[in-house]
Amino acid sequence: MADTTPTAHEWLEGLAGELGLPAPTASEIEDLLNLAGIAAHSSERIAAPIACWMIGVAELPPDQALAIVEKYENRRNT
Repeated sequence: MADTTPTAHEWLEGLAGELGLPAPTASEIEDLLNLAGIAAHSSERIAAPIACWMIGVAELPPDQALAIVEKYENRRNT
C-alpha cells in the first residue's frame, strides 16, 4: 500500500490502467466535472455520479455528453 494519497489525476490514471482504457484528458475531466456540477446543482447531489455513469453506458465522449446535459437543462428551465 502506498504511503501517500494519490492526486485525482494519478488515481484516475491507475483506474484507467485497471480498466484497460486511456486516462482521461484534462479537457475530458473538465467536461465531466461541468456535467456533474450541472446535475448536482439542478437536482439532488446524487444525480451527478449517476449522470456520469449513464454517459458511460451511452458511450458518449464527455464533450458531447456535456452538450446534451446543457441542452436538457436549458429545455427543462424554459
